[in-house]
Amino acid sequence: MDSKSKNLAKKDKEDNIPNIQQNKITEEKGQRNKKKLDQTNKLKNKNEKDKDSELKEEIENLKEEKLRLLAEMENLRKRSERDKIDSIKYGSINLARDILSPSDNLSRAIEAIPSDEKISESINNLIDGLKMVQKEFMTILERHGVERIEAINNKFDYNYHQAMLEVEKDNCEEGIVVQEIQSGFTMHGRLLRPSMVGVSKKSENKKKNLKKD
Repeated sequence: MDSKSKNLAKKDKEDNIPNIQQNKITEEKGQRNKKKLDQTNKLKNKNEKDKDSELKEEIENLKEEKLRLLAEMENLRKRSERDKIDSIKYGSINLARDILSPSDNLSRAIEAIPSDEKISESINNLIDGLKMVQKEFMTILERHGVERIEAINNKFDYNYHQAMLEVEKDNCEEGIVVQEIQSGFTMHGRLLRPSMVGVSKKSENKKKNLKKD
């Protein structure tokens, strides 16, 4: 190769140096942009995942809140239903309690009539009328769920009985109702008035004998 050709080749090589450098710069820039784009996409994906997670959590919270609200509404409905039933059952409990007082007085009046004395026909008719009124009293009360507490010869129960005195009874175990001073009543199973009663107990001599035995 002559000197002229060598010079031309050298010149072409020198002219290509800027192009190579430019291509290298462009390539590096492209790599940086690609890297930046990848980072942006990763961040975007991460944000989307976080957002999805937050939405799922919010949906679960809303579901739980809805279930709690439904449960509270159901409890409120049941409570309202119970209150309504109780209001119907026990709305007249005070009236029923007040009615017992004249019924007691009527019973006392009938019991106070001596059975061994000769009584005129007109008085007998009056007594029969009082007994009919008393019976009607009890029928009306029973119709509205009021029932008499059976106390005599039953074990003393503080839920239904009120002990007024103790009665010595050696032929009976202790804690048995042996006397009824005033009748007690319930209304639909709820205590309306306790029975005022006398409760059996052993005499002191009997207790000493039992201790010796």
